[in-house]
Amino acid sequence: MTEAHQPVLYHDIILALHPKSGGRYVDGTLGAGGHAAGILAASSPDGLLLGLDVDPQALELARQRLAPFGERACLIQASYTTLGDQLTALDWPPVDGILLDLGASSMAFDTPERGFSFQADGPLDMRFNPANPLTASELVNGLPEVELASVIYRYGEEPAARRIAQAIVRARPVSGTQALAEIIVKASGGKRGRIHPATRTFQALRIAVNQELKSIEAVLPQAVQALEPGGRLAVIAFHSLEDRIVKQFYRQESRDCICPPRQPICTCGHKASIREVTRRPIQPAAEEIQQNPRARSTKLRIAEKLPVISYQSSVNNE
Repeated sequence: MTEAHQPVLYHDIILALHPKSGGRYVDGTLGAGGHAAGILAASSPDGLLLGLDVDPQALELARQRLAPFGERACLIQASYTTLGDQLTALDWPPVDGILLDLGASSMAFDTPERGFSFQADGPLDMRFNPANPLTASELVNGLPEVELASVIYRYGEEPAARRIAQAIVRARPVSGTQALAEIIVKASGGKRGRIHPATRTFQALRIAVNQELKSIEAVLPQAVQALEPGGRLAVIAFHSLEDRIVKQFYRQESRDCICPPRQPICTCGHKASIREVTRRPIQPAAEEIQQNPRARSTKLRIAEKLPVISYQSSVNNE
């Protein structure tokens, strides 16, 4: 693997998970298999990896890339929201490390016919899984104006959401990515700052089509449950909405009490299940951002599973 072809935060991920021989690992967002290849190489000769991805195109590329590792790599077309079920089906014991690289892959953005990017014209699709019945076109051309504005604002954090939604509804039917981008540019006043005016709206539509935020909320508790004590969960987020969910989950699950701050007596019974290895997220170095501009907003957060201490054992140790 050459430096130019390494996935985002590659070295940080390998360092965070510190794969070992005989360990079991999960890459819940397999993509083209870059991180997975590094984990398998570092856990040789007999470390195992379960790779999940809903995207059949990505899965095929990953199969080719990971073929040299043979049966050490088990690759399944499935959402990471089924993590618990997949591990149960494999009859795996608790695992040593889990990676979640959130959002859409660079490969998806670089394939115009999948509709993720406005850099080249393509259909309004944006599905990670082609079997998903909902496409971006249905949202763009079917949602009432108020609901469309809500999607753009909630998932894209776009200040001009109402104006953009109104312009889209007036221009219906909208047939492709570049037509949509042009509508957004005009509705935004044609102003171009650090990012293209259509970036936030495209992000919002993609998140809505794939229910990305709900999926993150669903997988995080499963991931912690699946780890053995000392096992690590590494999550790469590409925008603030993803990172906020991960950060809040880590903060909550690393506390022994989650009662309201001014409540005098704890009644929740909550016990910390993880410790935050990275209180502040790891971000790419300038050199990596220069090689891969899409990495500029990425944040890596790492957590470690705590041992379970029963009440009886704590009494006996006193």
